[in-house]
Formats: sequence, C-alpha cells, structure tokens
Amino acid sequence: MSQRPADLTANVPDATSQVAQERDGAPSSVATQPAATAFACDVGPGVTRAARVRPYHRHGSDPLYRPLRIYTLDPAQPRLEGALAVVNVPYEPVEPGPVGALFEVDNHDLGRHVRYARVDLDAPNVLIASGRDPSPSDVQFHQQMVYAVCSSVYAAFRGALGRDVAWGFGAAPGQGNAPNDPDDPAYPLRLRLVPHAMRERNAFYSPATGAIHFGYDRAKGDEEAKNPPGGYVFTCLSHDIIAHEFSHALLHGLREQFLFATQPDVPAFHEAFGDLVAIFQHFAYEDVVATAIAKCGPHLDQAGVLAELARQFGYTTLSGPGRKALRTAIDIQSSDALPLQQYDKGLESHELGSVLVSAVFEAFVTLFRRKTARYVRLATNGSGVLPTGAIPHELHKILAGEASQLASQILCLCVRAIDYCPPVDLEFGDYLRALITADAELVADDPWAYREALVDAFGRRGIFPADVGNLAEDSLRWRPPWRPIEIPALQFANLRFSGDPARAARPEDLLEQADALRQVVTDPRYFAAFGLAVPDGREFKNPCINSIRTARRVGPDGQVLFDLVAEVTQERRITTSDGSPAVLYGGSTVIVDPEGWVRYLIVKNVRNPRRLEECQAALGPKGSARQFWIEEEGRLVPNKKIFELMHSPTERAAKSTIT
Repeated sequence: MSQRPADLTANVPDATSQVAQERDGAPSSVATQPAATAFACDVGPGVTRAARVRPYHRHGSDPLYRPLRIYTLDPAQPRLEGALAVVNVPYEPVEPGPVGALFEVDNHDLGRHVRYARVDLDAPNVLIASGRDPSPSDVQFHQQMVYAVCSSVYAAFRGALGRDVAWGFGAAPGQGNAPNDPDDPAYPLRLRLVPHAMRERNAFYSPATGAIHFGYDRAKGDEEAKNPPGGYVFTCLSHDIIAHEFSHALLHGLREQFLFATQPDVPAFHEAFGDLVAIFQHFAYEDVVATAIAKCGPHLDQAGVLAELARQFGYTTLSGPGRKALRTAIDIQSSDALPLQQYDKGLESHELGSVLVSAVFEAFVTLFRRKTARYVRLATNGSGVLPTGAIPHELHKILAGEASQLASQILCLCVRAIDYCPPVDLEFGDYLRALITADAELVADDPWAYREALVDAFGRRGIFPADVGNLAEDSLRWRPPWRPIEIPALQFANLRFSGDPARAARPEDLLEQADALRQVVTDPRYFAAFGLAVPDGREFKNPCINSIRTARRVGPDGQVLFDLVAEVTQERRITTSDGSPAVLYGGSTVIVDPEGWVRYLIVKNVRNPRRLEECQAALGPKGSARQFWIEEEGRLVPNKKIFELMHSPTERAAKSTIT
C-alpha cells in the first residue's frame, strides 16, 4: 500500500519490484475434473443483479468530471476552515432530480406531504457555478448534496474493488418485483435517495425499498451548530451521515447476508464500516485537512474535526452535559491516560462498532507518525520536538499531503478487505484476517509495517480471530484449500466481459460462471471444503451461489492482479436456547485466480459447533441479536428493517443515533 522508503530497502528497479510481487502460479498438484453432481445447488438473484447496475462509461467527447459544490462536513463547519468544497464527481448525463445511471433523487417531502422542484444540474446557470450554492434553505441543494457525496463514495469503492459495485436489492433480470423497476426487465436498478423522507432525527438505508431515507426535525438552539431556537437540522446536509448510510447500501451489495444478525458483531460491523468510510472521506478535502494539521501538527490523535462524525447533528440533538459530535474514532490520547474501550459482545451495536473504528484509526495514526517522523526531524534539527506556534509552511503542506494519501490507502484497504471476508456471520477477528490478507496480496514485503500496526491496534482492544494459534502475519492470512481445486471454465480466457474485466457481461454469462462453480461445489470430493453439509430437506437446505464477480487491483509497484470472487452459502435449521425455530448460515467466499485455480476458501462451516452455540444464544429470548429477527410461519427469520431497528423508538429519542 505504501511507497517504499529508500532508507529501508535495497535499490530495486520498479520493474523488478513489480515482477517480484506477482502472486504464485498454479499449484503443482493438478486436480482432476469434477465428478458427477451429488446434490442440488441453487443460484441466487445476486448473481445476475450485477448486470443491472451499469455506471455510465464516458465517451471520448464527454467531460471527465461534473464539479459540484458540497458541505465537506456539515453546515456548522466554519467557512474559513474548509466548510465548502467543489468535488469532481465522475461525469454522467443526468435528468432533473438528479437521476443518473446509479442514483435517483426523490423530490417528495414525506414529512410535509409536498413535492419540490427537481434540481437540473445541466441548467446553464448551475453548470457555470459548479452546482447550486450550499445553503440549508435550498431544497434543490439538498438534492445536489446527496447525489454528489454518494457519487464520490461510489467512485472510491469502485477504485478499491476494481469493478462496478452492484446493489443488494432488486430481483434478477426478468423476475420483476424489484424496487424502482418497471415491467422492462432490462431497466437498470437505481438506489433511491430521499433527502426529506421523514420528520425524524434519523436516517437509514432500507433494503426492502432500495432507498436511503434522510430525516429532518427541529433541534435545540445552539450557536456553535448554527441553529436558532426552533431551527431545523437536515441529515441530508451532513456529509458524514450521507457517507455512512450509503456505505450500508454498498456493503449490502457486497455481502447481502451481512444483514442477517446471527451474532452481535454483524450489525456492529455494518455500523463500524459506515463510520470508517465517513471518517476517511474527511481527508479527501484539502482545506479541512490543512486546518486540522495547523492545529494538531503531526498528532492526528488530537485532530478532533477529522475523527469526529456528524458534529452539527450531535451538538444539537444529544442530551447530557457538554457538546460533542455524534461519535469519534479517537479513544486514545497522546498521554495514554485513558483506558481503551475493550471488545465486548455485550455492547450496544454502535458502541461495539466504535471499538473496531478506533482500532483502525489508531493504526492509521501510528502509520502517519511513522511516515512523517523524518520530516519532523528535518524541521527540528533532529530533536523531533516542534516549537510552540505555527508549524513551518513547508512542513504543514507535507503533513497534510501525507495524511490525505495515507487515509486514501487505508480506506481502499478497508473496502478491498470485504472481498476477503466470509459471506456470513462476520466477526471482528475475521475482518482483521481479511485486512491482513488483502494488504499482503498487493504488498508482500510491507516496508512500513502496515499489518503490524493493524494487529497491534486490534490486539490492544481485545479483538482476536478465533481458531488462530498466534498473531504472526502468516498465521492471520487466509489459507488456500488443503487440496488444489481447479475450475477450468472459470479461467479468464474462457470468460466474457463488457469492455473490461471490471464489468460483468450479460446475465447469461454470469449464470454460466455460477454453473461452473456449482459443479465443483456439489462435487462429493470438495463440498466439505466449502463449509457445506449434504442437504437433507430438513436440517440442511440446498446451498446457494449468491454472487460471482471479477476484481482488479493495482499495487503500489504497478502490478495488476485479477481475481474472481464468489459467495456460496447454506441454511441450517436450528432451535434457539428457548426452543424457537431459527436459521444458522454457513458457507464460504471463493477466490479464483485468472488461471482457474481456487486461491482461497474463506469458510464459515455450517456444522461448526461453536458457531451453533453462539447463534442459539444470540437468538434466544434475551439474546443480543433477537431484536433483529421476526417470527414468520412459526420460525425466526431476519428482519430486513435492521437499520430502522438498530435502536428502538425510545432509544432513538434519547440518543438520536443515526443507523
């Protein structure tokens, strides 16, 4: 992930480094062709859904970007401290709304039961001004704000994953009954953004409707938050809330079954991931970073504005003494005077997620200090202690540039690691292993010790992977299957793409890829390696291939890596601790290289007794995850309103926490 420091490595030409870090070739032991299928395996709608999410790909005469003005944090940020920015979103033709290839902004105010005029981003006066002027009173700017932020975050995800990111809602082509889907099965799926969805101090992503609902309500008067008594706070004007909620939608598209809260880490990870995306997006805005660095210098653990989430929303809605942002990534000061919040599955979902957020942010701070120490030594004649007062201008620029670059790298790693997570029942320790594996795939030698910083920060908070004997990097990396598995039909030479490997071809081609994987998954020699059990029509259902997609990754030395990433899951009928019928999910993430060899099987075994016991307890009458399930036909099933239910109405009124 990092550039190679000259004082830590031998002289290596770039071309040599690029070749050296290419991955191993095919295993030496060649697997035989799959035997006859032993049992059925279903194909889920997520396999072909990717063919219905088509970001606009520019033509040669198109502009590169569409510049739009936004609030970098929220309306409470002072203008001279970077409150406003012009963000270049990827260009696409848009209709008034705006309505583009990926998003449709809804102009209904469902709290007041009115419909506003749609913003026209192609109007000449809007084009020449880089969008409408940021203003809390301009509802058309509200529409522009949600579109611009979501477009920027989507571009960051696409760059990290090396492919178009599909949504997790909507039926497969031809199946109908999908959100914002007319009768034409070729109609593209769009995420609906509703800036004025409700008179409530909350915002949430709704998988059932394929929409993000942003609320607004009156807030207590607060001079620092720029709210008069009786004024309104709009969640659609908070950059952090938009990025957080949109991250739920993107994560749902990447791992559909992360909606199933089989134990406390699953909903907590959704919250943590949204916070991480929002926090590291702060560093994309030059003026915000420059202002923070001017105040804290090289000590990013004191850069409150960069590490805080939804300051205006928190200042004007949270009860209790003092004013504070909704959440912060900092749980450690330079003095180490305060104890760290420890990992505890008994914590509320947002609090548990904050433990993961603070661990990643601590690793980021550690790496920033490590990478900027030499500049501070040069600026202080070797003492490393900056004098009182403003830091030198040149050092200021270097620190701000390093912070922005490093934040972009860490955000990219956090997103890319999702491809290396199991498809179900994610635990924080699994995510640590995914981070380590994802980073090692691109930077085998790790000259700045990124992976060591992550392991240390997670360990200090008591986050450890299960079933790992030690915390050495080679132990934390996921392992290849114990016997080589080859799927010749999935060699890239045999696949079809639409323009480049990052874009899925026709739905029929995706189904052919899923069928090739299905033949191996159901082969009696291999199915146990995928974490599956033979379906019996009672306890174990047929396994299901949920998705299959390509990934393209470019390392810091220029090496380009391609993979095919798929999810195979299976349902197991269980009973909870009080005897209620419920479901345990198992399966694996399958990563196949361009030659058709299975490189990783990241397994959650459906027969694992530890997982069974934990799931039974979590879904019991007093279990930590029971609130996210509902009874249907005499058994517990996941409630798709999980983000609305992250807090009960009483708790939301008291805490006003975004979900």
